[in-house]
Amino acid sequence: MQDVTELRRLPSPAPRPQALAFDGHYLWMGSLETQRLYAIDPDHWTVREEAHVPGRPFGATVVGDELRVIYGVGEADDRVIGRFIPGHGFRESDIVACPQDTGSQLGYDGDFLYVSQWYDQRILQVSDRGKVLRTIATPRGICGLVVVASRFFILNTDDEESDEYFISRIDARGESPVVEDLARVPFAARALTFDGERFWTNHRESGEIVAFASP
Repeated sequence: MQDVTELRRLPSPAPRPQALAFDGHYLWMGSLETQRLYAIDPDHWTVREEAHVPGRPFGATVVGDELRVIYGVGEADDRVIGRFIPGHGFRESDIVACPQDTGSQLGYDGDFLYVSQWYDQRILQVSDRGKVLRTIATPRGICGLVVVASRFFILNTDDEESDEYFISRIDARGESPVVEDLARVPFAARALTFDGERFWTNHRESGEIVAFASP
């Protein structure tokens, strides 16, 4: 299996970049260290907006003109989904608990929100209030998720301490999901998003954001 073809590797505006989402104009990154979101202009690599997150941001996705962000709260690091409106911030009244208080990545297909659970190796389709509507098994632990053309693209690994990560595609439109490994990612990556041409991920511990060609 071939490695992904890197197109850009750029310094993150904050240490330990974790969450990623693309809204059509900006690449939104959430930093575990600063607990902030950053809207990055991908052409000029400048920060156009930043905002405080009420916990450590692990995953994000775009829903219309807003973002949904998974972050951890309290000493137990319980995971919740927050509603973020650019230019206004988080709406505390709209917090939704993740199923079993766990989850790390988010995807959205235009109708439903999807939460990934790394160690349970599954994607959960959830309602607006967090009720599980469908469960989709995955071959490995998930550390990145994005929906493109009604299919799931996941960043996944058998061993998070290794440099053996994979980009896989899951077509779950039928009764039995079809899984295909597309390429290898040769570093410990976190998060996955797509800007219409390129995929983006984080090399978190190196403090870099990486774009690569569609496998």
